[in-house]
Formats: sequence, structure tokens, C-alpha cells
Amino acid sequence: MACAGTVAIRLRGVRRLLALLLAVGLATAVAVAVAQEHPTGDRGAATASEQALPAPDAVLPKQPAALADALTATTRALRQAHRRWDPSHRVPREVTHLALHHQRMLRLMAKRRALGDAALRRLPAAVRGEARDTVAGLRHLADIPRAPERMPRLRVAQAARAAELRRHYREAQRRFGVHWTILASVNFVESAFGRVCSASEAGAVGPMQFLPSTWRAYGMGGDIRDPRDAILAAANYLRRSGARENLDRALFAYNHSTSYVRAIRRFASRMRADERAYLTYYSWQVFVRTPSGTRRLTGPR
Repeated sequence: MACAGTVAIRLRGVRRLLALLLAVGLATAVAVAVAQEHPTGDRGAATASEQALPAPDAVLPKQPAALADALTATTRALRQAHRRWDPSHRVPREVTHLALHHQRMLRLMAKRRALGDAALRRLPAAVRGEARDTVAGLRHLADIPRAPERMPRLRVAQAARAAELRRHYREAQRRFGVHWTILASVNFVESAFGRVCSASEAGAVGPMQFLPSTWRAYGMGGDIRDPRDAILAAANYLRRSGARENLDRALFAYNHSTSYVRAIRRFASRMRADERAYLTYYSWQVFVRTPSGTRRLTGPR
């Protein structure tokens, strides 16, 4: 007769195996959808890695162990895809699909706290740090008070390329002493690296979301919508707001919310610990909350 502990271990193993089999089944279904979306006559035969790409709206696991397994596999696949991507080029299709799946799982973990915390505890150390910081950052963003008035209609566009933005952050760091990861984090939170190109409800404009009056004081004669000019202006503003002495106070001056400051800090610390996180965040899509629910505005259909 098997002992109770052995039976429990076997049952856990069976559950995990079933979760993995379910994931394999979903991947097979995704492969069919990918083949239909990009027929051979248009782009040639799909590669093996493309056939396994997750669908844009694939069903996400709702059990902690299965969610942790799926996030681990996706994170590892995304990191491999990053190695094949030259950031001076547009985001490849492989990275786009994997990053969207990664983003959707972390958004779920941020929103459903009990599920997210349980999944975080089950992640391997190589994945847990990025997931922990990102989920915390997303939760801080969700805590920022929202204006009661109706949100303006959002317009989206392509972002400047990742390598180009990286050069602008470095230039701003050299000139104004604000670390590049802080500037990248602000760019990420304010406009999804410039993908959101409409004005905010308060009238802020451009990839770093400046009010025109503030721009006149800190924009140094540049174009408020130009990525380089906006990033340099943001570094100028943060430095003149005391970033070298008290970065949190300077970030609070940029956006009067402690939750905003904490979110910027979390995303920046993750990019500083592992620069691959910058490419991951850059590859994410734009989601917006509407009265009828959350909608995705960019990315694959």
C-alpha cells in the first residue's frame, strides 16, 4: 500500500502533466490558426518556432501551477527570441506573439492578486524576479487615481525602434545624470514608448507626455512629439526637479502620484537588473480600459 505522501506527490504530478498536455493542445490549435493567417503563398512556409506561437487571445491558465508553468515557458521562449532580434529593426512576429502572451499573463497576475501571488511563489528563480517586479509595477499603475471625466479617444502609431530609443536614453543620461532606465520607464508608462500619440485628458502631448506650458520651460526649443527631443526634455525636467538629490520627489513632480513613482521605480529597477526586460516591455502592446471592459489597441489580430 502506497503511503499518503507518495499518493499526493503522484497526484500533483498528474495535475501538472495534464496542464502541460492542455498547453500542448492549445499550441497545436495555435499552429493551425497561424498557418491560416499567413498562408504559404504569401510568406512561405512557417518555421517550426512560428507554428508554436501562442494565439493573440489564447485562453490563459487559471490555476497557479499551470499559470506558473506557462509563464516560465513563455519567458524562456521570449528570451531566446530576443537573441535572434536586431533591435535596430522592427519587432519580429515571433517576439510580438510571445511578448503579448507574456504580457497578458502578467496582467492577469496583477489583476487577480491571490492567483498572481500563488503563481509567483511557484516560479523558478530565473523567472521570478522579472515577474515579481513587473506584477508589482502593474499593480501600482492600477492604483493611480483616474480622472472621473471621460477618457479621450486614443490614437496609436508605431514606436521608434528599440535601439534608437536606447541611444536617446543614454544621451540624456550623459547630459543630465538621470539613469537611462528611469527615462525608459517613464516612456513606457506614459505612452508605451510612443505608441500612444494622442493627448491625455489633461492635454499632455508626445511620447513623454508634456503639457505645452511645461514644454516651453523644459523642451529646449525641440519638438514635443519627437522621441529624442522629448526624452532629453524629460531628463532636463527631472534633473531640475532635484532627481540627483531625491529621485522620488522629482518623479512625483512629473506625475503627482506615489503609485506612479513606485511603478516607475519597479520597472526601472527590473531593466537595470536585466536589460532584456527593456526589450520585453518595448515589445508589449497597448491595452486600454473602457466602460465595456479592457481592449487591446495594437498588435496581431
